[in-house]
Amino acid sequence: MAYQIDNAIVKKDRTGKLTLIDPEGHFQDEDALIAIKSDDLITIQLLINSILNNDFKSWRELGVIPDSEPIKSLLPRLGYSRDDIAKLLKEF
Repeated sequence: MAYQIDNAIVKKDRTGKLTLIDPEGHFQDEDALIAIKSDDLITIQLLINSILNNDFKSWRELGVIPDSEPIKSLLPRLGYSRDDIAKLLKEF
């Protein structure tokens, strides 16, 4: 079971003007939006999918995670290999 986060692209031109690129119309009626770097969005989706598929023993064993550690480091810390991450990517 894969979990998908609705997303669109926010493009910034040279003058600083932001344009919403939302071909599927997920955000046409929204008054406020947030922007997340695309690699962080993919990592968040992978983490959600790993939570849904994982026994929580691995999560409990992580212990305290330093604030300075990037979110991308969580999957390897949870024991996911490159092949495991590739399989999770194929789910969505």
